[in-house]
Formats: sequence, structure tokens, C-alpha cells
Amino acid sequence: MPEKEKLRIDKYLWAIRMFKTRTLASDACKAGRVKLESNNIKPSHEVKIGETYQISKGPDRKTIKVTGLLESRVDAKTAVLYYNDITPVEETMVYKTMFHAPVLKRDRGTGRPTKRDRREIDELMGGEPAPSKSPPSADGETF
Repeated sequence: MPEKEKLRIDKYLWAIRMFKTRTLASDACKAGRVKLESNNIKPSHEVKIGETYQISKGPDRKTIKVTGLLESRVDAKTAVLYYNDITPVEETMVYKTMFHAPVLKRDRGTGRPTKRDRREIDELMGGEPAPSKSPPSADGETF
């Protein structure tokens, strides 16, 4: 693939397949989801070899280092050769564990949960149990 001297960041992100369309890449830059050294950049920013970019796509966050300039979109195997993914392992694990969270399901037809069921569900989900009412004391006051 021929390398170009000047290349816009939106076109580069599209070419290395970070975004499906160039418009999405441009919109991400405008919205501040693409950063260079923690600074927002414009879609017209010139890409230079060796620069490190932070890209946010929904809950997914990637940090890439530019190793080569790519003018046109190519297949995924070739695109990987033009950048290094240097995202910390902790960030990738946080993203992957979001999809393995337990999902609470109730049997179909069981109806609405009772107050007791609701308390058990809240306690199971990590919430604090609701305070129980204490019986009134002998002099009629409640605490």
C-alpha cells in the first residue's frame, strides 16, 4: 500500500478499521472521543508516525500507536500492521467482564414480586436490605 506524507485522523481511523465509515470517525473526533495526549483533536488533524491516540467507542476504550500511514481502507489483517494496540489489560478486561454479569430472571407467569421477594432481590443485587420496622415500645414511642 502506498504511504502518504499528510493524512487526516478521520481518514486514518477509517482506513485502519476503527470506525465503519469516515463520517463516524469524523463525528467521533468532533465529539471529543478521539484524543492525542489527553487533548481533543479535530478531524483534520495530521497523523504522524509514533503518535499515540486514545479512542472511545461506547464502553470500549482503545489506545493505539501509529506505526504507518494508510491512505485507503484495506482488509483487517493488513490494517493491523499500521498501528499497535497498547490498551492496558485492565481496561480490556473491564469491557469484557461487563458481558459476563449475572442476569436476574424470573419464571414466566409468576407475576409481580411481593414485598418480601423485592427485598431478597435487592439484597442479592448488592443493595442494602430495607430497614425493618421495629415494634413499638411499651410507652408507645417508636425508634
